[in-house]
Amino acid sequence: MLRIGVLVSGGGTNLQAVIDAIKSGKITNASIEVVISNNPNAYALTRAKENNIDSICISPKTFETRDEFNEALLSKLKEYSLDLIVLAGCMVVLPQMLIQEYRNRIINIHPSLIPSFCGTGYYGLKVHERVLERGVKVTGATCHFVDEGTDTGPIIAQKAVEVLDDDTPEILQRRVMEQAEWIIMPQAIDDIANGRISIVDGKVKHIKK
Repeated sequence: MLRIGVLVSGGGTNLQAVIDAIKSGKITNASIEVVISNNPNAYALTRAKENNIDSICISPKTFETRDEFNEALLSKLKEYSLDLIVLAGCMVVLPQMLIQEYRNRIINIHPSLIPSFCGTGYYGLKVHERVLERGVKVTGATCHFVDEGTDTGPIIAQKAVEVLDDDTPEILQRRVMEQAEWIIMPQAIDDIANGRISIVDGKVKHIKK
């Protein structure tokens, strides 16, 4: 059984997609052990509680230094003996020591087709604003492993989404979530949980079973 920890900062729509996929059987051989937020007001924590999942807030604002926060976060994750960490709208920059501890065991969902519209400054609604500014006709989402760079880790899956003429950033954001993010992240977790993914020479290889 794959033991999952989910890091969140906001509403937790991607968290809900994973919870629903586990309940429906789209994700097998996996369970969410804990949800951790840096934001005490994140609705994602409520989603966790409603589904009987441990919910914890560890905020940088309650620590004197960033190093103390980083150590507390890593220590709490270790308590749960996790196999996989899922970033589901997590707005905290992960410390290098956490990435090293969970090398190739942290995944993220990014709301664009990496390498387009990614990197420093490209997150949340800003991604979709820039997509519309550039007049791009196709966008989408990418699920990838996390490394020390920003949106640079090995890509697990991508799914394209059409950009419509009357889209606003908010409308496009919702469509990308519904048509891409909520599909490829649960699928990636199921593939990992059932041994259908490996990393070879820095690239994801899908294993047919």
